[in-house]
Amino acid sequence: MRTHSVIYPGTFDPITNGHVDLTERAARLFDRVVVAIAHSEKKTPLFTLQQRIELCESSLAHLDNVEVVGFSNLLIDFAKSQGARCVLRGLRAVADFEYEFQLANMNRAMYPEFESIFLTPSENLSYISSSLVREIAALDGDISPFVPPQVAAALEQRFAD
Repeated sequence: MRTHSVIYPGTFDPITNGHVDLTERAARLFDRVVVAIAHSEKKTPLFTLQQRIELCESSLAHLDNVEVVGFSNLLIDFAKSQGARCVLRGLRAVADFEYEFQLANMNRAMYPEFESIFLTPSENLSYISSSLVREIAALDGDISPFVPPQVAAALEQRFAD
């Protein structure tokens, strides 16, 4: 029997309701979803890799076929190590497409069997981004409609310091 796995990579700094929505939908389409959290020191994340892993695990605990893993290598190498030949990417707006199209072609050039799957978020979540959530939280705004409760609590604690 062949198991179909997909990698859903990102920094998830922090995970949002949009990320949860895409993960839930991917979990219905694939046997196994690996939420791959990029180490990504270049982006200077607000939360450490371990904190982002824990927030994702708790936000996605209701999904039996989802694993959360950190990674710091090339995405195609990580995918191979996980036995996956496709990656899930979210497209919120037309502006996302050009960059994602370039990434998909570059990945396929390096790993010809590698496919990119694109999902759009539910309409009511399409405007949410981690960077906007961080900015609102930093200015003491209400982020509860945009993130799982444990993420809201972690952001409140982070900015209380």
